[in-house]
Amino acid sequence: MGDPNPKLSPNADTDTSPSTSSAPPPPPPPRQQLSLVQPSTKKKHKPIKVFRVFRSVFRSFPIITPACKFPYFPTGFPDGNKVSGIRITGTLFGYRKGKVTLSLQENPKCLPMLVVELAMLTNVLQKEMGTGMVRIALECEKKPEKDKTKLMEEPLWTMYYNGKKSGYGVKREASEEDLYIMEVLKAVSMGAGVLPGNAEAEGQDDELAYIRAHFERVVGSKDSETLYMLSPEGNNGPELSIFFVRI
Repeated sequence: MGDPNPKLSPNADTDTSPSTSSAPPPPPPPRQQLSLVQPSTKKKHKPIKVFRVFRSVFRSFPIITPACKFPYFPTGFPDGNKVSGIRITGTLFGYRKGKVTLSLQENPKCLPMLVVELAMLTNVLQKEMGTGMVRIALECEKKPEKDKTKLMEEPLWTMYYNGKKSGYGVKREASEEDLYIMEVLKAVSMGAGVLPGNAEAEGQDDELAYIRAHFERVVGSKDSETLYMLSPEGNNGPELSIFFVRI
């Protein structure tokens, strides 16, 4: 009888083709290095005027690339409604089915001064902006006199939009994703659009909507600040104001 476990000779007719299993996909390209700088410590007071915000904001969201620039907006403002305050950059952004995040910067080239996750879905904000006026109020309790916590350093606010209680606004440190978005939008001073979403976290087909504008930051007292969203001259779009108050 022959050997039940015959050994194959080197010349045997066997399949020696390489494995057909697919190689692992290459790693994603690294994100661009952050170039945002720390905000200055000086407070710049520039008297500017409050006027109406973007028309059709959040109604159409053209896909943009980091190199895309928005049309030039005139710097002149209409007469009337003079309010003295500090001009800063504000960005509202979020995935269409996710919560809106508010980021405040001294200017688009600076790291965020404040990041707040709002108790509002992005698609809800889009709908509310279409009504012509949005008022967001963030309220928290007053502290004892010995507590020196600044208003914008409060960790938690009760949130209302257009008079309706919607949950809580939460202050947090800027995440890696937040900083990446601010870096991508560094060349954008005013405008609205969408950015490609994070496929790993949000699903390949999702997109991140944003609106960026100049805001007039008016300090009423240590317990009251208001952000008025500014728009180009002659624009009769919806209005957006954000109130921070301790009561």
